[in-house]
Amino acid sequence: MSGKDVAVLGVGMHPWGKWGRPFVEYGVHAARAALADAGVDWQHVDLVVGGETVRNGYGGYVAGATFAQALGWNGATVATSYAACATGAQALDTARARILAGLSEVALVVGADTTPKGFLAPNAGERWDDPDWLRFRLLGMTNPAYFAMYARRRMDLYGATPEDFARVKVKNARHGLENPNARYRKEVSVEDVLTSAVVSDPLHLLDICATSDGAAAVVVASTEFARRHGLADPVRINAVSTVTPTFPNTVLDMPNLSTDASTAVAPGELTFKESIGHAAYEEAGVDPADVSLAEVYDLSTALELDWMEDLQLCKRGEAEALLRAGETTLGGRVPVNPSGGLACFGEAVPAQALAQVCEVTWQLRGQAAGRQVEGARVGITANQGLFGHGSSVVLSR
Repeated sequence: MSGKDVAVLGVGMHPWGKWGRPFVEYGVHAARAALADAGVDWQHVDLVVGGETVRNGYGGYVAGATFAQALGWNGATVATSYAACATGAQALDTARARILAGLSEVALVVGADTTPKGFLAPNAGERWDDPDWLRFRLLGMTNPAYFAMYARRRMDLYGATPEDFARVKVKNARHGLENPNARYRKEVSVEDVLTSAVVSDPLHLLDICATSDGAAAVVVASTEFARRHGLADPVRINAVSTVTPTFPNTVLDMPNLSTDASTAVAPGELTFKESIGHAAYEEAGVDPADVSLAEVYDLSTALELDWMEDLQLCKRGEAEALLRAGETTLGGRVPVNPSGGLACFGEAVPAQALAQVCEVTWQLRGQAAGRQVEGARVGITANQGLFGHGSSVVLSR
Protein backbone atom coordinates (compact mmCIF):
# COMPACT_ATOMS: atom_id res chain seq x y z
CA MET A 1 0.00 0.00 0.00
CA SER A 2 1.22 3.50 -0.80
CA GLY A 3 1.08 6.42 1.59
CA LYS A 4 -1.98 7.75 -0.23
CA ASP A 5 -4.09 4.60 0.00
CA VAL A 6 -7.13 4.15 2.18
CA ALA A 7 -8.89 0.84 2.70
CA VAL A 8 -12.44 0.08 1.58
CA LEU A 9 -13.93 -1.84 4.49
CA GLY A 10 -17.50 -2.13 3.29
CA VAL A 11 -19.91 -1.19 0.53
CA GLY A 12 -23.69 -1.25 0.29
CA MET A 13 -26.53 -0.15 -1.94
CA HIS A 14 -30.26 0.31 -2.03
CA PRO A 15 -31.67 -1.09 -5.28
CA TRP A 16 -32.36 1.49 -7.99
CA GLY A 17 -35.93 2.10 -9.15
CA LYS A 18 -38.83 4.51 -8.78
CA TRP A 19 -39.89 3.76 -5.24
CA GLY A 20 -41.42 7.11 -4.27
CA ARG A 21 -39.92 7.04 -0.78
CA PRO A 22 -37.83 9.68 1.09
CA PHE A 23 -34.18 9.68 0.05
CA VAL A 24 -33.13 9.21 3.69
CA GLU A 25 -34.66 5.74 3.75
CA TYR A 26 -32.56 4.70 0.79
CA GLY A 27 -29.40 6.18 2.31
CA VAL A 28 -29.90 4.49 5.68
CA HIS A 29 -30.49 1.16 3.94
CA ALA A 30 -27.24 1.50 1.98
CA ALA A 31 -25.32 2.75 5.02
CA ARG A 32 -26.40 -0.17 7.19
CA ALA A 33 -25.50 -2.59 4.40
CA ALA A 34 -22.03 -1.03 4.10
CA LEU A 35 -21.47 -1.15 7.87
CA ALA A 36 -22.53 -4.79 7.97
CA ASP A 37 -20.26 -5.59 5.03
CA ALA A 38 -17.38 -3.88 6.84
CA GLY A 39 -18.07 -5.60 10.14
CA VAL A 40 -17.80 -2.17 11.76
CA ASP A 41 -20.06 -0.94 14.53
CA TRP A 42 -21.75 2.42 13.95
CA GLN A 43 -20.01 3.74 17.07
CA HIS A 44 -16.60 3.25 15.39
CA VAL A 45 -17.50 5.73 12.63
CA ASP A 46 -15.94 9.12 13.38
CA LEU A 47 -16.84 10.89 10.11
CA VAL A 48 -20.00 10.90 8.01
CA VAL A 49 -19.91 12.53 4.57
CA GLY A 50 -23.17 12.89 2.66
CA GLY A 51 -23.69 13.58 -1.00
CA GLU A 52 -26.04 16.54 -1.32
CA THR A 53 -29.32 16.10 -3.18
CA VAL A 54 -30.68 19.47 -4.30
CA ARG A 55 -34.20 18.22 -5.01
CA ASN A 56 -35.00 17.08 -1.49
CA GLY A 57 -35.17 20.23 0.60
CA TYR A 58 -33.07 21.22 3.57
CA GLY A 59 -32.43 17.63 4.58
CA GLY A 60 -30.82 17.08 1.18
CA TYR A 61 -28.68 20.20 1.48
CA VAL A 62 -27.14 18.98 4.74
CA ALA A 63 -27.08 15.31 3.77
CA GLY A 64 -24.14 14.38 6.01
CA ALA A 65 -25.98 15.51 9.13
CA THR A 66 -29.26 14.09 7.83
CA PHE A 67 -27.81 10.59 7.49
CA ALA A 68 -25.91 10.84 10.79
CA GLN A 69 -29.09 11.77 12.64
CA ALA A 70 -31.12 9.04 10.93
CA LEU A 71 -28.53 6.43 11.95
CA GLY A 72 -28.45 7.84 15.51
CA TRP A 73 -26.19 10.67 16.62
CA ASN A 74 -22.86 9.16 17.67
CA GLY A 75 -20.69 12.28 17.94
CA ALA A 76 -19.07 11.86 14.51
CA THR A 77 -17.87 14.79 12.45
CA VAL A 78 -20.17 15.51 9.50
CA ALA A 79 -19.62 17.01 6.07
CA THR A 80 -21.66 17.42 2.90
CA SER A 81 -20.39 17.58 -0.69
CA TYR A 82 -21.99 18.60 -3.95
CA ALA A 83 -20.57 18.29 -7.46
CA ALA A 84 -23.63 17.27 -9.50
CA CYS A 85 -23.00 13.80 -10.99
CA ALA A 86 -19.50 13.72 -9.47
CA THR A 87 -20.93 14.30 -5.97
CA GLY A 88 -20.26 10.81 -4.64
CA ALA A 89 -16.60 10.86 -5.62
CA GLN A 90 -16.09 14.32 -4.15
CA ALA A 91 -17.69 13.14 -0.90
CA LEU A 92 -15.39 10.11 -0.94
CA ASP A 93 -12.41 12.39 -1.52
CA THR A 94 -13.37 14.45 1.53
CA ALA A 95 -13.36 11.31 3.67
CA ARG A 96 -10.11 10.08 2.15
CA ALA A 97 -8.36 13.40 2.70
CA ARG A 98 -9.33 13.55 6.39
CA ILE A 99 -8.18 9.96 6.92
CA LEU A 100 -4.83 10.60 5.22
CA ALA A 101 -4.42 13.77 7.29
CA GLY A 102 -4.91 11.76 10.48
CA LEU A 103 -8.08 13.66 11.38
CA SER A 104 -10.36 10.63 11.05
CA GLU A 105 -9.93 6.88 11.14
CA VAL A 106 -13.22 5.38 9.93
CA ALA A 107 -15.59 7.24 7.61
CA LEU A 108 -19.02 6.47 6.18
CA VAL A 109 -19.82 8.08 2.81
CA VAL A 110 -23.46 8.03 1.66
CA GLY A 111 -25.30 9.27 -1.42
CA ALA A 112 -29.03 8.87 -2.03
CA ASP A 113 -31.66 10.49 -4.20
CA THR A 114 -35.36 10.57 -4.97
CA THR A 115 -35.91 11.90 -8.48
CA PRO A 116 -38.86 13.44 -10.31
CA LYS A 117 -40.29 12.04 -13.50
CA GLY A 118 -38.65 13.28 -16.67
CA PHE A 119 -35.62 15.53 -17.10
CA LEU A 120 -33.45 16.63 -14.21
CA ALA A 121 -34.48 20.22 -14.81
CA PRO A 122 -33.12 23.26 -12.92
CA ASN A 123 -34.94 24.47 -9.84
CA ALA A 124 -38.01 26.62 -10.30
CA GLY A 125 -37.86 30.38 -10.67
CA GLU A 126 -36.28 32.85 -13.08
CA ARG A 127 -32.50 33.10 -12.67
CA TRP A 128 -31.01 35.03 -15.57
CA ASP A 129 -27.44 34.67 -14.29
CA ASP A 130 -27.72 30.87 -13.97
CA PRO A 131 -26.31 29.16 -17.11
CA ASP A 132 -28.10 25.92 -16.26
CA TRP A 133 -31.44 27.74 -16.16
CA LEU A 134 -30.60 29.64 -19.34
CA ARG A 135 -29.76 26.56 -21.40
CA PHE A 136 -33.07 24.93 -20.51
CA ARG A 137 -35.41 27.91 -20.63
CA LEU A 138 -33.98 30.00 -23.44
CA LEU A 139 -32.36 27.40 -25.69
CA GLY A 140 -34.31 24.23 -24.92
CA MET A 141 -31.01 22.42 -24.45
CA THR A 142 -31.95 19.56 -22.18
CA ASN A 143 -29.30 16.96 -21.39
CA PRO A 144 -30.39 14.56 -24.19
CA ALA A 145 -29.78 17.34 -26.71
CA TYR A 146 -26.16 17.47 -25.59
CA PHE A 147 -25.90 13.68 -25.68
CA ALA A 148 -27.04 13.83 -29.30
CA MET A 149 -24.42 16.46 -30.14
CA TYR A 150 -21.70 14.24 -28.69
CA ALA A 151 -23.07 11.28 -30.64
CA ARG A 152 -23.18 13.27 -33.88
CA ARG A 153 -19.57 14.32 -33.26
CA ARG A 154 -18.50 10.65 -33.07
CA MET A 155 -20.36 9.92 -36.28
CA ASP A 156 -18.68 12.79 -38.10
CA LEU A 157 -15.17 12.19 -36.76
CA TYR A 158 -14.93 8.42 -36.45
CA GLY A 159 -17.68 6.91 -38.55
CA ALA A 160 -19.77 5.71 -35.61
CA THR A 161 -23.25 4.50 -36.49
CA PRO A 162 -26.57 4.29 -34.63
CA GLU A 163 -26.00 0.53 -34.63
CA ASP A 164 -22.76 1.05 -32.68
CA PHE A 165 -24.59 3.09 -30.07
CA ALA A 166 -27.26 0.40 -29.86
CA ARG A 167 -24.56 -2.25 -29.30
CA VAL A 168 -23.49 -0.40 -26.15
CA LYS A 169 -27.02 -0.69 -24.77
CA VAL A 170 -27.22 -4.36 -25.72
CA LYS A 171 -23.93 -5.07 -23.93
CA ASN A 172 -24.82 -3.19 -20.77
CA ALA A 173 -28.30 -4.70 -20.61
CA ARG A 174 -26.72 -8.14 -20.74
CA HIS A 175 -24.23 -7.20 -18.00
CA GLY A 176 -27.01 -5.99 -15.71
CA LEU A 177 -29.16 -9.10 -15.94
CA GLU A 178 -27.71 -10.66 -12.77
CA ASN A 179 -27.16 -7.43 -10.84
CA PRO A 180 -29.63 -7.43 -7.93
CA ASN A 181 -29.39 -3.64 -7.52
CA ALA A 182 -30.16 -2.79 -11.16
CA ARG A 183 -33.50 -1.27 -12.06
CA TYR A 184 -33.68 -2.67 -15.61
CA ARG A 185 -32.84 -6.37 -15.90
CA LYS A 186 -33.92 -7.35 -19.38
CA GLU A 187 -32.00 -8.17 -22.53
CA VAL A 188 -32.54 -5.94 -25.54
CA SER A 189 -31.52 -6.25 -29.17
CA VAL A 190 -30.02 -3.74 -31.57
CA GLU A 191 -33.40 -3.68 -33.30
CA ASP A 192 -35.15 -2.90 -30.00
CA VAL A 193 -32.94 0.16 -29.56
CA LEU A 194 -33.25 1.37 -33.13
CA THR A 195 -37.03 1.03 -33.17
CA SER A 196 -37.53 2.81 -29.85
CA ALA A 197 -38.67 6.45 -30.07
CA VAL A 198 -36.17 9.03 -31.28
CA VAL A 199 -35.48 11.44 -28.42
CA SER A 200 -32.78 13.61 -29.98
CA ASP A 201 -31.41 12.46 -33.31
CA PRO A 202 -29.44 10.17 -33.63
CA LEU A 203 -30.27 8.87 -30.14
CA HIS A 204 -33.30 6.75 -29.31
CA LEU A 205 -35.09 6.27 -26.03
CA LEU A 206 -33.09 3.14 -25.20
CA ASP A 207 -29.83 5.00 -25.86
CA ILE A 208 -30.48 7.35 -22.93
CA CYS A 209 -30.54 6.54 -19.23
CA ALA A 210 -33.55 7.15 -17.00
CA THR A 211 -33.75 9.08 -13.74
CA SER A 212 -34.00 6.82 -10.70
CA ASP A 213 -34.24 6.59 -6.94
CA GLY A 214 -31.36 4.79 -5.26
CA ALA A 215 -28.49 4.92 -2.80
CA ALA A 216 -24.94 3.74 -2.30
CA ALA A 217 -22.58 3.85 0.68
CA VAL A 218 -18.91 3.13 1.29
CA VAL A 219 -17.03 2.63 4.57
CA VAL A 220 -13.38 3.65 4.29
CA ALA A 221 -10.65 3.60 6.91
CA SER A 222 -6.96 4.04 7.43
CA THR A 223 -4.83 1.08 6.40
CA GLU A 224 -3.69 0.80 10.04
CA PHE A 225 -7.29 0.39 11.19
CA ALA A 226 -7.82 -2.25 8.50
CA ARG A 227 -4.79 -4.22 9.68
CA ARG A 228 -5.87 -4.05 13.32
CA HIS A 229 -9.20 -5.52 12.29
CA GLY A 230 -7.67 -8.41 10.40
CA LEU A 231 -7.87 -7.07 6.83
CA ALA A 232 -4.42 -7.73 5.46
CA ASP A 233 -5.39 -7.29 1.79
CA PRO A 234 -8.41 -4.99 1.49
CA VAL A 235 -9.50 -3.22 -1.64
CA ARG A 236 -7.67 0.09 -1.67
CA ILE A 237 -8.53 3.49 -3.06
CA ASN A 238 -5.34 4.60 -4.79
CA ALA A 239 -6.55 7.88 -6.28
CA VAL A 240 -9.49 10.23 -6.50
CA SER A 241 -9.32 12.83 -9.25
CA THR A 242 -11.58 15.90 -9.21
CA VAL A 243 -9.59 18.20 -11.51
CA THR A 244 -11.12 21.13 -13.42
CA PRO A 245 -10.73 22.07 -17.10
CA THR A 246 -7.87 24.27 -18.29
CA PHE A 247 -8.12 27.34 -20.51
CA PRO A 248 -8.82 27.35 -23.37
CA ASN A 249 -11.54 24.70 -23.43
CA THR A 250 -12.00 24.25 -27.17
CA VAL A 251 -14.40 21.31 -27.42
CA LEU A 252 -18.08 20.95 -26.52
CA ASP A 253 -18.41 20.58 -22.77
CA MET A 254 -21.93 20.23 -21.39
CA PRO A 255 -23.64 22.46 -20.26
CA ASN A 256 -21.69 25.08 -22.23
CA LEU A 257 -22.49 25.80 -25.86
CA SER A 258 -19.65 28.01 -27.11
CA THR A 259 -16.00 27.06 -26.84
CA ASP A 260 -12.95 29.17 -26.12
CA ALA A 261 -10.89 30.50 -29.01
CA SER A 262 -7.37 29.14 -29.42
CA THR A 263 -5.97 32.10 -31.39
CA ALA A 264 -4.16 33.67 -28.44
CA VAL A 265 -3.56 30.63 -26.22
CA ALA A 266 -3.02 27.16 -27.64
CA PRO A 267 -5.18 24.40 -26.19
CA GLY A 268 -3.55 22.04 -23.72
CA GLU A 269 -2.50 18.51 -24.53
CA LEU A 270 -5.55 17.03 -22.81
CA THR A 271 -9.24 17.81 -22.93
CA PHE A 272 -11.15 18.19 -19.68
CA LYS A 273 -12.40 14.61 -19.58
CA GLU A 274 -9.01 13.24 -20.60
CA SER A 275 -7.40 15.17 -17.75
CA ILE A 276 -9.72 13.59 -15.18
CA GLY A 277 -8.51 10.07 -15.88
CA HIS A 278 -4.92 11.18 -16.46
CA ALA A 279 -4.73 12.76 -13.00
CA ALA A 280 -6.12 9.58 -11.42
CA TYR A 281 -3.56 7.38 -13.18
CA GLU A 282 -0.74 9.72 -12.18
CA GLU A 283 -1.70 9.73 -8.52
CA ALA A 284 -2.32 5.99 -8.36
CA GLY A 285 0.89 5.15 -10.20
CA VAL A 286 -0.88 2.82 -12.62
CA ASP A 287 -1.01 2.64 -16.39
CA PRO A 288 -4.21 2.37 -18.44
CA ALA A 289 -2.92 -1.02 -19.59
CA ASP A 290 -3.18 -2.20 -15.94
CA VAL A 291 -6.95 -1.61 -15.82
CA SER A 292 -9.07 -4.76 -15.46
CA LEU A 293 -12.45 -3.02 -15.74
CA ALA A 294 -14.00 0.43 -15.97
CA GLU A 295 -17.28 1.82 -14.66
CA VAL A 296 -18.05 4.93 -16.71
CA TYR A 297 -20.73 7.56 -16.99
CA ASP A 298 -23.00 6.21 -19.73
CA LEU A 299 -25.73 8.85 -19.64
CA SER A 300 -26.04 7.92 -23.28
CA THR A 301 -24.62 5.02 -25.23
CA ALA A 302 -22.38 7.30 -27.27
CA LEU A 303 -20.87 8.84 -24.13
CA GLU A 304 -19.58 5.44 -23.04
CA LEU A 305 -17.52 5.30 -26.24
CA ASP A 306 -16.10 8.75 -25.50
CA TRP A 307 -15.10 7.73 -21.98
CA MET A 308 -13.23 4.66 -23.23
CA GLU A 309 -10.95 7.01 -25.14
CA ASP A 310 -10.85 9.67 -22.42
CA LEU A 311 -9.57 7.01 -19.99
CA GLN A 312 -6.95 5.87 -22.53
CA LEU A 313 -8.42 2.39 -22.73
CA CYS A 314 -7.98 2.80 -26.49
CA LYS A 315 -6.82 5.47 -28.90
CA ARG A 316 -9.06 8.18 -30.31
CA GLY A 317 -11.51 6.77 -32.81
CA GLU A 318 -10.94 3.14 -31.79
CA ALA A 319 -13.79 2.67 -29.30
CA GLU A 320 -16.24 1.38 -31.89
CA ALA A 321 -13.74 -1.24 -33.08
CA LEU A 322 -13.21 -2.51 -29.52
CA LEU A 323 -16.94 -2.66 -28.95
CA ARG A 324 -17.58 -4.56 -32.19
CA ALA A 325 -14.80 -7.03 -31.34
CA GLY A 326 -16.36 -7.80 -27.94
CA GLU A 327 -13.37 -6.42 -26.04
CA THR A 328 -15.55 -4.30 -23.72
CA THR A 329 -17.90 -7.06 -22.67
CA LEU A 330 -17.37 -9.71 -20.00
CA GLY A 331 -14.54 -11.95 -21.16
CA GLY A 332 -13.06 -9.17 -23.29
CA ARG A 333 -9.82 -7.29 -22.79
CA VAL A 334 -11.30 -4.53 -20.62
CA PRO A 335 -14.97 -4.89 -19.67
CA VAL A 336 -16.75 -1.54 -19.46
CA ASN A 337 -19.73 -1.16 -17.11
CA PRO A 338 -19.96 -4.78 -15.95
CA SER A 339 -22.56 -3.54 -13.46
CA GLY A 340 -24.85 -2.65 -16.36
CA GLY A 341 -24.05 1.04 -15.96
CA LEU A 342 -26.59 3.82 -15.95
CA ALA A 343 -28.27 1.98 -18.82
CA CYS A 344 -29.51 -0.52 -16.22
CA PHE A 345 -29.59 1.74 -13.16
CA GLY A 346 -30.60 5.23 -14.25
CA GLU A 347 -29.39 8.42 -12.59
CA ALA A 348 -29.56 8.92 -8.84
CA VAL A 349 -27.15 11.84 -8.87
CA PRO A 350 -25.40 11.85 -5.46
CA ALA A 351 -25.26 8.05 -5.40
CA GLN A 352 -23.95 7.06 -8.81
CA ALA A 353 -20.22 7.74 -8.37
CA LEU A 354 -20.38 5.77 -5.10
CA ALA A 355 -22.32 2.99 -6.83
CA GLN A 356 -19.41 2.68 -9.26
CA VAL A 357 -17.00 2.31 -6.32
CA CYS A 358 -19.26 -0.37 -4.86
CA GLU A 359 -19.23 -2.29 -8.14
CA VAL A 360 -15.46 -2.09 -8.57
CA THR A 361 -15.01 -3.22 -4.95
CA TRP A 362 -17.21 -6.27 -5.49
CA GLN A 363 -15.32 -7.03 -8.71
CA LEU A 364 -11.91 -6.80 -7.04
CA ARG A 365 -13.12 -9.04 -4.21
CA GLY A 366 -14.51 -11.58 -6.68
CA GLN A 367 -18.04 -11.06 -5.35
CA ALA A 368 -19.83 -9.85 -8.51
CA ALA A 369 -21.89 -12.99 -9.06
CA GLY A 370 -23.14 -13.42 -12.61
CA ARG A 371 -21.06 -10.52 -13.97
CA GLN A 372 -17.60 -11.20 -12.53
CA VAL A 373 -14.52 -9.97 -14.39
CA GLU A 374 -12.09 -12.82 -13.89
CA GLY A 375 -8.80 -11.91 -12.23
CA ALA A 376 -9.74 -8.27 -11.70
CA ARG A 377 -6.96 -6.36 -9.93
CA VAL A 378 -7.38 -2.70 -10.91
CA GLY A 379 -10.59 -0.78 -11.62
CA ILE A 380 -11.28 2.80 -12.63
CA THR A 381 -14.44 4.93 -12.54
CA ALA A 382 -15.36 8.13 -14.35
CA ASN A 383 -18.07 10.78 -14.02
CA GLN A 384 -18.70 14.27 -15.32
CA GLY A 385 -20.59 16.63 -13.06
CA LEU A 386 -20.96 19.80 -15.18
CA PHE A 387 -19.48 23.27 -14.59
CA GLY A 388 -15.93 21.98 -14.23
CA HIS A 389 -16.82 19.09 -11.96
CA GLY A 390 -15.67 15.59 -12.84
CA SER A 391 -14.27 12.60 -11.08
CA SER A 392 -12.30 9.42 -11.48
CA VAL A 393 -11.47 6.86 -8.79
CA VAL A 394 -8.80 4.16 -9.05
CA LEU A 395 -9.12 1.09 -6.85
CA SER A 396 -6.88 -1.95 -6.65
CA ARG A 397 -6.22 -5.13 -4.74
